[in-house]
Amino acid sequence: MSAPSSAESLLGALDPEQRQVAEALRGPVRVLAGAGTGKTRAITHRIALGVMTGVYAPSEVLAVTFTTRAAGELRGRLRQLGAPGVQARTFHSAALRQLRYFWPHVHGTDLPTLTESKLAMMAAATRRLGLRADQALLRDLASEIEWAKVSNVGPDDYARIAGQHGRSVSDQPADTVGKVFGAYEDVKREQGRMDMEDVLLFTAGVLASDERVAAQVRRQYKWFVVDEFQDVSPLQSALLDLWLGGRDELCVVGDPAQTIYSFAGADSTYLLDFPKRYAGTTSIELVRNYRSTPQVVAAANSLLAGSASAGVELKAQQPAGPAVRLEGHPDEVAEATFVADQVAALHRKGTARGQIAVLFRINAQSEHFEDALSDRGIPYVVRGAARFFDRPEVREAVVRLRGAARSGEAGDQPWVEAVHGVLGGMGWSAEPPTGRGQVRDRWESWQALATQAEEFGSEHPDADFGAFVDDLDRRAAEQHAPAADGVTLATFHAAKGLEWDAVFCSGVQDGTVPITYADSEASIEEERRLLYVGVTRARRDLTISWSAARNPGQAARRQPSRFLAPLLPEREKPQPGGRARSKVARCRECSQPLSSAVEKKRGRCSHHPIHYDEALYERLKAWRLERARDDEVPAYVVFTDATLELIAEHKPGDQRALRAISGVGPSKIEKYGDDVIAVIQTQS
Repeated sequence: MSAPSSAESLLGALDPEQRQVAEALRGPVRVLAGAGTGKTRAITHRIALGVMTGVYAPSEVLAVTFTTRAAGELRGRLRQLGAPGVQARTFHSAALRQLRYFWPHVHGTDLPTLTESKLAMMAAATRRLGLRADQALLRDLASEIEWAKVSNVGPDDYARIAGQHGRSVSDQPADTVGKVFGAYEDVKREQGRMDMEDVLLFTAGVLASDERVAAQVRRQYKWFVVDEFQDVSPLQSALLDLWLGGRDELCVVGDPAQTIYSFAGADSTYLLDFPKRYAGTTSIELVRNYRSTPQVVAAANSLLAGSASAGVELKAQQPAGPAVRLEGHPDEVAEATFVADQVAALHRKGTARGQIAVLFRINAQSEHFEDALSDRGIPYVVRGAARFFDRPEVREAVVRLRGAARSGEAGDQPWVEAVHGVLGGMGWSAEPPTGRGQVRDRWESWQALATQAEEFGSEHPDADFGAFVDDLDRRAAEQHAPAADGVTLATFHAAKGLEWDAVFCSGVQDGTVPITYADSEASIEEERRLLYVGVTRARRDLTISWSAARNPGQAARRQPSRFLAPLLPEREKPQPGGRARSKVARCRECSQPLSSAVEKKRGRCSHHPIHYDEALYERLKAWRLERARDDEVPAYVVFTDATLELIAEHKPGDQRALRAISGVGPSKIEKYGDDVIAVIQTQS
C-alpha cells in the first residue's frame, strides 16, 4: 500500500466520525470508540494527517498503547500512511527507553537489573517472615503487589487501602500482605533489581525530581496519543502527566464498556472524566461497527442497555447474518458436546477452524471442550493458558493418582473417595477459596478432576481406581498438539482485542458469569462488560450457551446468567430464587427429561424397549472385547455400550454413515472403521 498523495485522499478512506477524529489535530481530544468501530484506523490517520500537513514532526509524536502487538500494528499502519518516524510504544517500553538514558546521568550508578519474574524474590521475602507459600500463593502475592504499585499504594499503607477496596489474597490478612510487600521491596533493593512497575515508578521519579530531564523529554515529545485509555492505572496517568508537563496536546481513545481490568489497577474514570480535567476537550464517539452482523451488534447493545456499563450504542454496518443462538444444556458435558458438533458443522460449511473460537470465564472450563474437540479429531489452540492436562497442578495430581492406584491406597473405601483424598492432600477441598487468582485457578483444575472421577464412576459403576487413571492417561494422550488451523479456546480476558468469524460464549450461567466472588455492584458490572467483550469478538456466527448442572444426572440448579435476560424469551428468563429453565435432553420416545449420560447418548429412557439389532450388538461387543485385548486398553476406550447400541440400531453401511453416529469421531473411524463395517455386514 503506497502512502496517500494528499490530505483529501487520506481522509477519503474514513467515515464521518473517523474523519472528525483525524481532523482534530490539536488537543485535548477524547474518542469514545465502541467495539469494532475502527479506532486504530482513526488515530493512525489523525497522526498521518498531522505529519502530512506539517502540524506534527514525526519524531515529536509518541503513540502509547498497552501491548507490544498493538504497538507493532500502529507502527505498521503509520509506515503505510507515510509517517514512519513516529514512535509507537507501550508505556513500559517508552519509560524504559528514557530510564536507561537518564538514570546514569541523574544517579551516577548503573540502572538496576530488570527482572522478568518476581517469584524468586517473593519466595525470599516470605521466608524472611516465616510464611509458608507455594507457587500459587507466591503468584497471587506478586499480582497483588503489582496492583498496589500501579495504584500508588506503598507497603505501609497497603492494609488500610486494601480494606477500602475489598482486596484480599488467598485469605491472608491484609497486614501480612503489607509486610510481604515491604520485605519484597527490601529483597529487590538488596539484589540491585527492579520490576516492571519500578520502570514506571523510577521514570516518574526522575522526571519529577530533575527539571532538566523533564524539560528534555518534553522537548522531544510534544504530541501524545494514548490507546485503550480505559485501562490506564493511576501510576500510568501520573507518568503521562509528567510527560505532558501541563500541556494538553493529548488524544485519548478508549471504550468504557470494555473496562475489564479494574482488578489489576485499571481505572476508566480517567477516560470518563477526561473533559473535566481538560477544558475545551473535543469529544467524539465512534459508533459504526464494521466487524459484526446486525444480529451480533443488537445482542451486544442489549447486554449493556440500561446498565451502569452502558456506553456508545453500536450501529451495524455489515449485512445481516444468522440469528444469535441461545442454548441451554443439562450439564457441562452436554454443552461441550453441542459446541464441538457445531464447530464441526461450521467447518463442513466452509468456516476455517482458525476463524472459530470457544470462549469461557475461567481457564478450568477448557477441559470439557478440549475433550469434546479431541473426540472429533478437531485441532485446537488454548490461548493464554496451558492445555488442561499440561497445567502443573493437573500433571502433579495425575502422577499422585497413578501412584495411589498402583499402591492400592484406596483400600476398602470407594475409589472416588480415594481420589478426593489424594486431591485433598494437595490442598483441594469441596469448598472453593474466596477471591480470584492462581489459588482459585488451581482449585478449579482440581475440582475438574474430582468431578471427572464422580462422572466416570457414575458411567462405569464396575470400574476401579486403575481404570479411572487409565482414562485420564487416555484423555491426556488424545489431546493433540496445537495446530495453526485450530479452533481457539480462550477466556474472555484473553480474547480482548481479537475477533473471529464464529464465536461460542460458553458456560454463561449465574455463578460463572458473573463469577461467584463478584459481590459488589462494581465487580458485577465488570463481569457484564467481560461478557460484552466476548460477544463483540464475533463477526458472523454467535452462540451463547450455559449448563443447568456441572455433571450429567445432577439436579438442574443453575440459571442462565442474569445478563442474558434481555436476550431470552420470557419462558427462559432467569427466575429469582428458582431453577434454570434450560433446554434439556428429552427422550425421543416419551419426551421425558433424560437423567444419565448413557440415556442422553441413547436418546431414550432406559425403561423403553430396545430398537437395535440385538444379534448385531452382541457381535459388536465380541469384536470390541477382542480388539481391546489386542490394544491392551479397557473395552469402553474402543467404544462405549451406548455407542455400540446406536451402531446396532442404525447399521451404517459405510464410514460416512458411521461417522454420523454419536461417539464416533475421525480417530475412531481411522482405528476401527473398517472392522466395524465388516462386523455389520457379517451375517449372523
